[in-house]
Amino acid sequence: MIQSINQFLQKIMPYLTPSAVVIGVVFSAWFDSLVFLVPWIFAVMTFSGSLGSNFSDLKKVMRHPVGMLACIGVLHIVMPVIALGIGSIVFAGDAYSTIGLVLSFVIPTGITSLIWVSMYKGNVVLTLSIILVDTLIAPLAVPLMMKVLVGNSVEMNVQEIMTGLLWMIVIPSLAGMTINQLAKKEFTERLEANLAPLTKLGIGAVVTINSSAVAPYFKNINAKLILVAVVVCLMAISAYFIGFLTGKVLKLDHDSVISLTYNSGMRNISGGAVIAITYFPPPVAVPVIVGMLFQQVLASFTGKNLSLSIF
Repeated sequence: MIQSINQFLQKIMPYLTPSAVVIGVVFSAWFDSLVFLVPWIFAVMTFSGSLGSNFSDLKKVMRHPVGMLACIGVLHIVMPVIALGIGSIVFAGDAYSTIGLVLSFVIPTGITSLIWVSMYKGNVVLTLSIILVDTLIAPLAVPLMMKVLVGNSVEMNVQEIMTGLLWMIVIPSLAGMTINQLAKKEFTERLEANLAPLTKLGIGAVVTINSSAVAPYFKNINAKLILVAVVVCLMAISAYFIGFLTGKVLKLDHDSVISLTYNSGMRNISGGAVIAITYFPPPVAVPVIVGMLFQQVLASFTGKNLSLSIF
């Protein structure tokens, strides 16, 4: 029963997050008061996503870290710098949109990338390691890069952001990895399987609640909002392509190229939305929330291109 529900939710993932954004905006009065629940829901999602890996997996990849380090470089240096440059040009005079664009591309890789990498026969161990390492360094990397790139444009409490990421991401991840390392394989697999549907529903819940918090900026669709959507979409597409090119330049095997493509292109947008809503003025969250509309659709499109060898 649980597996059937999980398979159904996995099939509708490309439509789940866009629908959640619409529901959150339309019924914002119902969900706006639930924002305080988001960090807790997100912590459970992170814990569930970390049950599939342990410290031994991490040790294996650390012996050959080139692909992982390259991907983290794309995630936290290359794409944020590109986002700052494009944002400064396209949104000149609108600091909040630029900050939101940078935040959209400085947040960690998406945990759901594992689903797509598995589906298209990528390197699962490399993917898990990128997710784990990127998750563990997020409390340092995210506020540090935001401070370096846009610190003069908005007031931010770096220590508070680091603490929030520590409780939402790092501690739940370490807990999940510890259980995988110490518990029997059957127990871990059963726990992971039972939590899988809740993780996907949690994504919908987080997106819905966060969308309700910025509903006023979405209820009036205007040229500015459309421009933001176009820029975020094109940036997301370029992130996939840069990840793919990075794998090719490093002459990694095909499975690893698939992993770099997905981990460079997908972001933990739910986490980004939590950061934006919690620590920044509401307009900063708009580019982040917009990214939820098409992340899973782009992931599906990328997988089809990879399987057809179009790239």
